[in-house]
Amino acid sequence: MRNTRLSKMAALGAVAAMTVAACGSDSDSATEEASAATEAPAATEPMTTEQGEAASVDLASVCPATITIQTDWFPEAEHGALYQMIDSANATIDADIKTVTGPLVAGGQATGVNLQVRTGGPAVGFQQVVSLMAQDEAITFGYVATDEAIENYADNPTTAFVAPLEINPQIIMWDPETYPAVETIADLKAEGVTIRYFETGAYMQFLLSDGQVEESQLDGSYDGGPSVFIAEGGKIAQQGFASAEPYNYENVFADWGKPVKFELIHDAGWQTYAAPLAVLDSKKDELAACMAAFTPIVQQSTVDYINDPATTNMLIVKAVNEFNDFWTYDEGLGAASVELQKELGLVGNGPDSTLGNFDEARLAGFIAVAGPVFGSEGLTPADLMTNEYIDESIGL
Repeated sequence: MRNTRLSKMAALGAVAAMTVAACGSDSDSATEEASAATEAPAATEPMTTEQGEAASVDLASVCPATITIQTDWFPEAEHGALYQMIDSANATIDADIKTVTGPLVAGGQATGVNLQVRTGGPAVGFQQVVSLMAQDEAITFGYVATDEAIENYADNPTTAFVAPLEINPQIIMWDPETYPAVETIADLKAEGVTIRYFETGAYMQFLLSDGQVEESQLDGSYDGGPSVFIAEGGKIAQQGFASAEPYNYENVFADWGKPVKFELIHDAGWQTYAAPLAVLDSKKDELAACMAAFTPIVQQSTVDYINDPATTNMLIVKAVNEFNDFWTYDEGLGAASVELQKELGLVGNGPDSTLGNFDEARLAGFIAVAGPVFGSEGLTPADLMTNEYIDESIGL
C-alpha cells in the first residue's frame, strides 16, 4: 500500500528471529519453541453460549498457532480489519520489531490461535512484502498489491484470497489555490507541476506511458513527510493517501492548515487491489484449510471495523505511540479515515453485494495495463487471485 518511505528500521533478520514458526511442524517441541520466540500471549479459551456450546470459530485445527501477517506500512485505519481481529485487551506490542500480537478473535470471541501483525515499509528497510514472505517461513500471509504480485510472479508467485480494500487509496494531491484550474493528474502536466512520489511506485510508469505525466515533472524523492510540500508553498504536487493526507494537511499540519485537492490513482486508470491478503503459491496447499476458515473472519472483521472502529483505533494509536517512530497517528485521524474510506468507496462491496471478493473483469483489465509495465505477459486473473474461500453473504 504505502510504497517506500523514509528508510530507517531493523533488518529482516531481526524480525524473523522474533516470529512464530509457520504451520506444518510435526513436533510439539518445535511449536512451543516458535511460540516462545514471539512472546505472544496465549490464545484465550473459546467462549460459550448459555447452553454451554462453543460459540467461536475454531482455527486451531487448521491454522498455525500464530497467523503472522506482513503489512506494507505502520498501523493505520486502512489496516483496521487486521487489528479488529486482535483481542486488544490482551495484545502485546513489541516496539523493537514493531509488531502487534494477540489472541485472534472473530466477533469478539476466541478462535484458538494468535494473530501477529507486522509493520512494513521503514520497519523492514522497505523490502517488498512478497520478498519478505519468500525469505521468512514464519509469515503466513501478506499484503500483496496486484501490481506487486505481477512484478514478482516469475520468481515468487502469490495468490490473493481476500481484499479488505476495494479501491487503492493512493492519490496525487495539489494545492487548489495555487492551481485552481487543475482537476486531474493529467492537468498537472499542462501546468508543468513537479510531482513528488516514491521512486518505486509502479503506477508512475503507467501514468508516464499513458501520457498523463512527463519525465521532466517527476521527482522520486518523496519520503512520506509533509515538510517539502509545505515549504514549497503548494508549488509542487505530491503522492499521498486519500484517507489520510487530505485530513492531516487541513487539520493536523498547522503550517499548512487548509484543504488540498487530489485524484485517486485508481481513477487515473491504475486499478490495482492495494492490500489484499495473499499466500505464496508454494504454501497454497498447506494453508488451504486455514484460508477457507480465516477468509470469512477477515470479511466480517472488515464490516465490523467500518461499522464501529473506536476500540480498534485505540489499539492502532497505542501501537504507533509505543513504536515512537516518525509515523504519528491519533484517534481523530483514525475516525476521519474510516469516514473517508466509506465516502470514497475505498472499503466497500465489489460489483455485487459481497465485500472482499475480486472482480475478475477488473483484474483482467489491470493485467492488460500493468503487464507491459513489468514485462509480464500471458497472466490471467486466476494466476493472481481466488474467490473460492469468500463468503458471498458478507457485505456492507
